[in-house]
Amino acid sequence: MSTGMFTGTDKDAGMQHSPLADAPVVAHVVRSGFVESVHHGIVAATGPTGERVVSVGPVEAPILPRSSLKPLQAVAMLRAGADLSGELLALACASHSGEPFHLEGSRRILAAAGLEESALQNTPDRPLDEIERTRWVAEGRAPTSLAQNCSGKHSGMLAACVAAGWDTASYRERDHPLQRLTVEVVEELTGEQVSAVTVDGCGAPALAVSALGLARAFGRLAAADPATPEGRVADALRAHPEWVGGTGRDVTDLMRGVPGAIAKDGAESVYAVALADGSGVAVKVTDGSDRARVALTTAALRRLGATDLGAEVAGVLDALDSRAVVRGHGEPVGHVRALPLPGPTP
Repeated sequence: MSTGMFTGTDKDAGMQHSPLADAPVVAHVVRSGFVESVHHGIVAATGPTGERVVSVGPVEAPILPRSSLKPLQAVAMLRAGADLSGELLALACASHSGEPFHLEGSRRILAAAGLEESALQNTPDRPLDEIERTRWVAEGRAPTSLAQNCSGKHSGMLAACVAAGWDTASYRERDHPLQRLTVEVVEELTGEQVSAVTVDGCGAPALAVSALGLARAFGRLAAADPATPEGRVADALRAHPEWVGGTGRDVTDLMRGVPGAIAKDGAESVYAVALADGSGVAVKVTDGSDRARVALTTAALRRLGATDLGAEVAGVLDALDSRAVVRGHGEPVGHVRALPLPGPTP
């Protein structure tokens, strides 16, 4: 585990000036031609060799990628010996919608490791998917760890612990061997030191790295040798995008529509994407609102040349943008628009 990282309380953090407060405006919310609101944010993009291509805002400042780090956490699971592949490896990277096949997949991971659902320690919740969540409420079903969107990750972590002979009861603790290995993997792939360890919404450690490091790490995953843990994770994401998100989710539709791309969304408006050539993108909207996240990400992908992959890809990006609609009296009257991104940054 890295030394010197911030591990204090919210009170301690509140006494520090966050560089996120200095992020520039990156998107406008436009209503009938009038700019009603603005969003501040960070956009980092790296080229195939990890070089900086786009730099908007404090791209070297630490952020919490939250669930966007799950593919990197899955690399650590594989290095620890977890027997995960195909859709179940994709599920270990997921913030799934809680559709029936997601829950069954988590059960399969646990069963293969000889564990019961009771071994899961992620925060109980109902499914993210609106239809499934409504059905659970109507049926009076209580929140469960299995239904919570991180159950695939937690099942994978437990499978890794069993494979490595590590304690399963303490797998969420920051000093557990799996969590120490995860920090090592994150630092290796981002090319920087983890600057803070906090607690994620699901109860597992959440690690702080920069948006630039996150973009670089995703690029490395996307371009990795398929025989390596990194390449295996990337191939699982590409082959099974519905297991990473779910029906109607933008992260799923993006990977389905952009050949060779890998992507992972994260809480508090983070998005990480990489193209097959190893170019990477990381976006953070600093107010935590998801409203501008997709528009900002598609703008960065266009800046990296994703539309050169063909008219169908351009159509996919346009379709994703069209979801950020501003309505008046139930009708579309505006949109969320990313501001133009700058050219190459030395």
